[in-house]
Amino acid sequence: MKETFSIAYGNYNHRDALLIELSHQGYKGYGECVAIDYYHINLQSFVLKLKEIQDQIKDQKIIHPKEFFTFLLSLNLHPFLVSALDCAYWDLFGKLENKSFIELNQLPTKNLTESSITISVGEIEQQIKKIEKSNWNQFKVKCKGLDKKHVEELLKLNRNIALDSNASFSDEDCVWLQENAKIQEFSYLEQPRPIDYYKILKKESFANWMADEDCQNLDSLDKLVPYYQSVNIKLMKCGGLTPALEMIKKAKELNYKIMIGCMTESSVGISAGCLLAGLVDYADLDGATLISNDYAKGNSVQNGKIILSGKPGLGIELK
Repeated sequence: MKETFSIAYGNYNHRDALLIELSHQGYKGYGECVAIDYYHINLQSFVLKLKEIQDQIKDQKIIHPKEFFTFLLSLNLHPFLVSALDCAYWDLFGKLENKSFIELNQLPTKNLTESSITISVGEIEQQIKKIEKSNWNQFKVKCKGLDKKHVEELLKLNRNIALDSNASFSDEDCVWLQENAKIQEFSYLEQPRPIDYYKILKKESFANWMADEDCQNLDSLDKLVPYYQSVNIKLMKCGGLTPALEMIKKAKELNYKIMIGCMTESSVGISAGCLLAGLVDYADLDGATLISNDYAKGNSVQNGKIILSGKPGLGIELK
């Protein structure tokens, strides 16, 4: 990390990442997943699993990525690992076909939503200073519990700010927030309570509640409708680009506002997420911006603006 990344779950100076390469006829596709402690991710167990299924993957013919995803589901893998393999295969398939993921899926590339940048948990004066010095236009401010005075200070800035409590708000905090008219000035309020403790939330309130950890996959969407206006879709959570496309389609049918989000990822993971920015209302794709040793290049985020390379596959190259 360029600086200590502080959220309600803890403080982090680095993240371990697993980079996956799939190759065929001299072309290489890349995917990645990272060790997130609050998701109980053990990358070493993923490596052992990959060695176990390596021959099954090698024996696969080059088929459409959606068919390859069906094959991945048959292996009963963790969604983080499925995501890395799904993205690597889309990258490889596109390079073999000499077509970008955008072309293969006929996705929009105009008016891409801007990404936010994360402001770590810290003293409110430091958080405000970071916002005022930044060239970005959208901010996600991390909270550890609710301080009403801090909320007032942030609202005075008159900037595009969202709050992310990483499940650290109480029921009482949530009631206060959703009954306070000023709170609608925040872009959204993300994952206020621990997983499955969302029934205090009211969708029709002043707070634009956004589900993150509560929204893991396609099956999450129906049950969250009465409580959340918005959902954060992350490729690693749901299992990659293939299920993310399905989730976005269903979330739109259910009238959610949608964010494409990220973990702390290199440009391998961020390049994949950027490709969906034309389909969503919000983006939080600052993962590669926050690290000091990015080992890849591809699609990128510059001061919040999403820049698509237009290259085949996911456009990923290792440095």
